[in-house]
Amino acid sequence: MPSSPASISARLRDVRRPGRPVWLSPKVFRTEVLAGLVVALALIPEAISFSIIAGVDPAIGLFASFTMAVVISVVGGRPAMISAATGAVALVIAPLNREHGLGYLIAAVILAGVFQIALGALGVAKLMRFIPRSVMVGFVNSLAILVFMAQVPELLGVPWAVYPLMAAGLALMVFFPKVTKVVPAPLVSIVILTSITVAAGIAVPTVGDKGALPSALPAPGLPDVPFTLDTLTLIAPYALAMALVGLMESLMTAKLVDEITDTRSSNTRESIGQGVANIVTGFFGGMGGCAMIGQTMINVKVSGARTRLSTFLAGVFLMVLCIAFGPVVSEIPMAALVAVMVMVCFATFDWHSIAPKTLKKMPAGEITVMVLTVACVVATHNLAVGVVAGSVTAVVIFAKRVARLADVTSVTDPDGGLIVYAVSGALFFASSNELVGRFDYAGDPAHVVIDLSAAHIWDASSVATLDVIEHRYAQLGKTVEITGLNEPSAHLHRTLSERA
Repeated sequence: MPSSPASISARLRDVRRPGRPVWLSPKVFRTEVLAGLVVALALIPEAISFSIIAGVDPAIGLFASFTMAVVISVVGGRPAMISAATGAVALVIAPLNREHGLGYLIAAVILAGVFQIALGALGVAKLMRFIPRSVMVGFVNSLAILVFMAQVPELLGVPWAVYPLMAAGLALMVFFPKVTKVVPAPLVSIVILTSITVAAGIAVPTVGDKGALPSALPAPGLPDVPFTLDTLTLIAPYALAMALVGLMESLMTAKLVDEITDTRSSNTRESIGQGVANIVTGFFGGMGGCAMIGQTMINVKVSGARTRLSTFLAGVFLMVLCIAFGPVVSEIPMAALVAVMVMVCFATFDWHSIAPKTLKKMPAGEITVMVLTVACVVATHNLAVGVVAGSVTAVVIFAKRVARLADVTSVTDPDGGLIVYAVSGALFFASSNELVGRFDYAGDPAHVVIDLSAAHIWDASSVATLDVIEHRYAQLGKTVEITGLNEPSAHLHRTLSERA
């Protein structure tokens, strides 16, 4: 098994020298190089599959994976995270390619990159801190399920030899680390299974069956579209959808890697970096992309990589393998790569989140949000849909929970000429609306005091509610005095109240 995040982080601190990149340490360098090689091997069939989804030539997806990985390794905010051609992006842009052609798809990729840079500069990435923990867990679990589901077609209608090969690959990845961790177990598994199938002449599906590998590097150029307002109007909706889906998947993956490695990364830099990478990818004829959870987990969790070098080398090795060693790579059995991805699924899934002990302790609302996130992602194969649905549900549950904390108590002056209502809790749209019915307008004395020293006004709805209460008392010839407002609440009340 790979080293723990704590031990790897400690190792990185030990080898760090002033003015010396951490990856120059022999141990770290070896880890990063081998991790990059494993990721490159795993990227090839994925990129080809996503190209098929988008309806483009396999070389388009492979070029995108190459340029995305190389560029993001320099400009991205999250070290060791892998960005390449992805299924989420392919699903968004496939209709554009199908209806209007490759040129419009490339133009949309470039525009999506511009949108991502703009969104990053505007600070949209900072909204990630509002993603609840239950949504994050649902995101991780749904990704593990989706990655596993993507492997199922490779196990249906195939020769029987695929199954023992896959079982052997899983066994190697489980037991080989007990012998040595110098070489990543996934790489050992791929090499051994490929050698067996070639030497024994076993007929099983291979990487070459997925599509032809490119034989030359991509060349830069402009998309073959008319540069008119009509073109911009046509591609803009697809580009914006791609930008949002790509950013959400990338930032959620970055947050996951932050937790695994116990480090912090810049979401703003990552957003801008994703935009730059997509622009470069578009000019090189690629289909665009974003962060890949499966390959990132191979890089970070399985292989133990922690620096930008592994990401850079994953892209470089991808092109080297395709161009220089295409015939050899084509012989890799898909069973070996499926075994790697199944292991990644197992390592990615948060098994603690579904343990009976955890479910007994977890509030029902948290479980609902987690399950809803997983269900939406798995049903739509769209990460953005699941994250948005889970986040909105979490907000509704939180609002209902906080609304119950608002309370009103009253104390009547012994002389009968004054009554004080003490309001406590957070006053916002969900809680303040109920305040109107908590006052005895007809039975109260002529002078009413509303004490808000134990409350906080959060929005215009609460200010409007206080105005309604004052108006009802005024209709009966009674006066209302609002006291105890803290400074933020007083400022909001002065600004928005009709009686200010």
